[in-house]
Amino acid sequence: MTRRIAMWSGPRNLSTAMMRAFSSRSDCAVSDEPFYAAYLAATGIVHPMNDEVLASQPQDPHRVAADMLGPVPGGKPVWYQKHMAHHMVDGFPLDWMDGVTNVFLLRRPERVLASYAQKREDVSLRDIGFAEQAALFDRVADRLGKAPPVVDSEDVRRDPRGTLSALCAAIDLPFDEAMLAWPKGQHKDDGVWAPHWYGAIFDSTGFTPPDEKVVELPGQLRDIADEARVFYERMAAFKG
Repeated sequence: MTRRIAMWSGPRNLSTAMMRAFSSRSDCAVSDEPFYAAYLAATGIVHPMNDEVLASQPQDPHRVAADMLGPVPGGKPVWYQKHMAHHMVDGFPLDWMDGVTNVFLLRRPERVLASYAQKREDVSLRDIGFAEQAALFDRVADRLGKAPPVVDSEDVRRDPRGTLSALCAAIDLPFDEAMLAWPKGQHKDDGVWAPHWYGAIFDSTGFTPPDEKVVELPGQLRDIADEARVFYERMAAFKG
């Protein structure tokens, strides 16, 4: 039976490292932010490497949604789909989510913002996706009658084996030790935008311990973090 895992997060949230972990499994295909081009086309928002992103993927969200339930790349039995919650703008189909196992990946808002601001000058609450992630979380929880799996990126970094083992158990997937390491550099499944956003992950070969330093944000970013924290804490209450 094919297993489709949709991992919902925001940017700068260990999401690419998690994609690396799953791509290290011999039984797993991965997809990198398949709604990115559709999101840019629908919103008109300009991101780094904008033209390259638009040219690299389908821009019709209905086609992308159908693809997420279609044949698995390489015919693998497991398909890990890395999704950004804020890519699901109003009018994009959501019913396809009922055909996948949805998991929610969190990171503390102040750390997300500190990292994001290094890559893109203008930042809004919408850019980091906490409100959209919480709305998707509520949709899945309402359908299931219980909270879907929630993973905190700091827990993954602090105890990769234990946290990933617990995640795999929660989604009824055997844990694989291969998930703990990967080769350096750009990978074949990375999105075309990888050279701009993935510099740190290119240099990695596995999960590193979390940075325990206190994050100090300037006023505007601090205000956004305060708004995002409400959504973060609501989902974090259910993390495994």
